[in-house]
Amino acid sequence: MSTDTTPPPEVPVDETSSWRGLAKVDADEAAERMTAGTLGGGSRRLLGELLAPYKRAIQLLIGIVLVENAARLAIPYLVKEGIDTGIPPIQANDDLKPLLGIVAIMGVATVIQAVARQLFLVRSGRIGQDILFEIRRRVFRHFQVLSPAFHDAYTSGRVISRQTSDVDAIYEMLETGFDGLVTAALTLVGTAGLLLFLDVKLGLVALLCGPFLAWITLWFRRESAKSYKVTREKVALVIVHFVESMGGIRAVQAFRREPRNQEIFDDVNDQYRRANLVAFRLVAWFMPGIRLIGNLTIGVVLLYGGYRAYHGDVTVGVLAAFLLYLRQFFEPMMEISQFYNTFQSASAALDKLAGVLDEEPSVPEPATPTTLGHVRGELRFDHVDFEYVEGRPVLPGLDLTVPAGQTLALVGTTGAGKTTLAKLATRFYDPTGGRVLLDGTDLRSISSAQLRDNVVMVTQENYLFSGTVADNIRFGRPGATMDDVVAATIALGAHEFILEMPDGYDTDVANSAGRLSAGQRQLVAFARAFLADPAVLILDEATSSLDVPSERLVQQALRTVLAGRTAVIIAHRLSTVEIADRVLVMEHGRIVEDGAPAELIAGGDGRYSQLHQAWLESLA
Repeated sequence: MSTDTTPPPEVPVDETSSWRGLAKVDADEAAERMTAGTLGGGSRRLLGELLAPYKRAIQLLIGIVLVENAARLAIPYLVKEGIDTGIPPIQANDDLKPLLGIVAIMGVATVIQAVARQLFLVRSGRIGQDILFEIRRRVFRHFQVLSPAFHDAYTSGRVISRQTSDVDAIYEMLETGFDGLVTAALTLVGTAGLLLFLDVKLGLVALLCGPFLAWITLWFRRESAKSYKVTREKVALVIVHFVESMGGIRAVQAFRREPRNQEIFDDVNDQYRRANLVAFRLVAWFMPGIRLIGNLTIGVVLLYGGYRAYHGDVTVGVLAAFLLYLRQFFEPMMEISQFYNTFQSASAALDKLAGVLDEEPSVPEPATPTTLGHVRGELRFDHVDFEYVEGRPVLPGLDLTVPAGQTLALVGTTGAGKTTLAKLATRFYDPTGGRVLLDGTDLRSISSAQLRDNVVMVTQENYLFSGTVADNIRFGRPGATMDDVVAATIALGAHEFILEMPDGYDTDVANSAGRLSAGQRQLVAFARAFLADPAVLILDEATSSLDVPSERLVQQALRTVLAGRTAVIIAHRLSTVEIADRVLVMEHGRIVEDGAPAELIAGGDGRYSQLHQAWLESLA
């Protein structure tokens, strides 16, 4: 009689196909846009929102980059002037002034370039970090408000990927991508213009390399898009398998799954390695290809320019400047290709982050929430229908009233609808038909903050967060004093074992010295709920994983926790049902028996009576 768990539709039968499918979905989400080198509508909107507060700062950065590149492009021209106009006076009459003046101007240009670079790095770094901070803040906030239905379908590996590798991809573009692109574009345009300005014929010869550069760049762009898509798919496989294996490490070790998991990980890791090798091979062809074209062009220019210089058509200074500018001309080609890879990564990351941020909670906040007064705790299910998958009803037309202050136990086989009923009572899901009401008010009209103050669920996982024992007890009521915390643990019988811990209430539960047994963790979870003091408490198999001594200890605490409030207990063990005022036996989403425990047992031939008899025989 464990909780019902409704799997998602069309669950693949292959042991790895589900997380492979999720990884491929992530890899394919922006494949078309990556190939086109464009941002999707959602990512454009997100990027626009993130950059909007920094419009003036970005304009200033563009101005700084323009100054920096102007200073850098001036250096070869000053070399030309130094050779053509600074050296002849020295040869004629030992006049150093023209050359010294040119060198001084070159020094000023170098200083301007260095200062502009320093200002750009400081200001762009600050803007980039502010944008990353805002992205992480938005994503974390949004993940917290999304409904459990979303988290049931969205794996933890994908959640981690959104906050790590996707944010890192955006960071890389902000850190080096835009700077490299703007610098490369200005260098290409500026250098081409200066080449033609210095000498049209020599400039046209130098620019003959353009078609070859365009061909190899387009080839690299096309092939790297394909390679990148595969690489992102494979890294997603690695992340998802690692996270899920570590998250389920107890099951892995219990079933001696380590060798098989290692085989799967080695396989996906090798796929990732091979995908990266393909990407590296592309770079290994592209980078030398650019250098080959560049060196051949320099050779042709040197040959043609030397011939013309010999005949006096161009000066040596012009030829020297040409060679320096050509060096600057080919470097940006590699920067642009690198930016394209960075842009692809950031584009896909922005698409996925925008997709998450555009995801609407399946249990939205009411537009005009109803303010509750004093909450008594009456729960009513009014003709409630619910289905996880369309056409497969889990609760068909449920009618149920739980009076304020009553302790109701739910029993039944797996899939009977017990946990679904609890999820509807806490509004983790909304019914597909009918209403769930708290003191006569539809839960859909109550703000989530007020609902969570009054309806609390304690599950069998007993999740404790990193921090002290006291911090975990205060989790549902952060403003509680230490006296409040101690009073709650004393009432539940947890005070003594907490004092015996290395640092008492200040013991860090993440530290090995602060490890708690299953029963102790359950008592801490009960203390957390007791301190929050809700009107309605839902217990989802809260004692199912405990041994008998721990269960007895928790049973005593349960009586204290449940006193004076409405409670719904999903019971795995019938010992928990003994403290209930009323028992519901559920089958296939319907109530088949309803009554006080003693009355149902006295009936003799009912479903609960049979379960109780079987339980007694198991204890004998």
